[in-house]
Amino acid sequence: MKAASFYARLLTYIELQRIRLRRMEMTKDLVAASATPLVLAILAEGDSYGYAIIKRVAELSGGHLQWTDGMLYPVLHRLERQGHVAAKWGAAETGRKRRYYRITKDGRTQLAVQRQQWQVVDNALRGIWMKASMA
Repeated sequence: MKAASFYARLLTYIELQRIRLRRMEMTKDLVAASATPLVLAILAEGDSYGYAIIKRVAELSGGHLQWTDGMLYPVLHRLERQGHVAAKWGAAETGRKRRYYRITKDGRTQLAVQRQQWQVVDNALRGIWMKASMA
């Protein structure tokens, strides 16, 4: 009985930790900084529309990034003005009009630049965190 009770408490603890991890909030600065490379990378997978991009971000982040229309569309419009993304109107299966976005050649170049920049940041953080964990 004692072993069963211990394992039940352990499983409850593990589940609580998983719930806390799911609810981890990202800072606005980090969300804003990662928006461009995420959108461009998602569009590099194929053309998409707003709601599908929001769902893909949530999927890729394991639910940690929960974007809204008010966060996504300014990014898409900026990328469109910069020539990194092109948009066109199309119809969904329901017949409803939807704006589809695709990455442009300039957008692919920008994605490569963003990837290099994020790799530098990632390497720097991994390096300092590795040293800190060994101390």
